Amino acid sequence: MIIKNQAKPVETEFEKIMTKDEQKNSVRPEHDQSEPPAQPMSIDDLPAPGTHRWITRRKAEVVAGVRSGIISLEDACKRYSLSVEEFLLWQTTLDRHGILGLRVTRLQDLRPTRG
Repeated sequence: MIIKNQAKPVETEFEKIMTKDEQKNSVRPEHDQSEPPAQPMSIDDLPAPGTHRWITRRKAEVVAGVRSGIISLEDACKRYSLSVEEFLLWQTTLDRHGILGLRVTRLQDLRPTRG
């Protein structure tokens, strides 16, 4: 006889720290948000040109698009009004800390301490 656990799912740490706006705009809240999304298949899968509200998922999509060759770094910077330095910061932060590191409010927590 097999007994299945019928307990309620526990809220993940990610769900606890997401803002209400991010929860509302999240495509798949059940998806593991600690990893970047799947590689975009085409330029149409990237955020819309002129995007100004940068949630973590959109930043990760742009980084994935440049890495996969769907869009060049130069074109991505023009399309989204980014500096090369800002894009490189997104890329480095994603590599070091995962998608949650791309949250602007987390930057101070991720900076190395001086001392």
